[in-house]
Amino acid sequence: MALGGALCVGAALGFLRWWAGPMPIHMIIATILGVWLTFMLGTALMALTFLSSGTGHDEQVIDRIKDEVPSDD
Repeated sequence: MALGGALCVGAALGFLRWWAGPMPIHMIIATILGVWLTFMLGTALMALTFLSSGTGHDEQVIDRIKDEVPSDD
């Protein structure tokens, strides 16, 4: 996933270079950090979602209002 993030960073930098022209070094560094960290945060959150689902933690939740609210099940 880190490689996927690096590819997204390359695509973002390429697009910004095409759209805005040459960029100052601080903008390049900010773009690299922003895009890569956002990609990795999304990866981590999705991994935690699948981990939670796979270990049975989701079934342990007690739905206290299931009798009060009609569901479309």
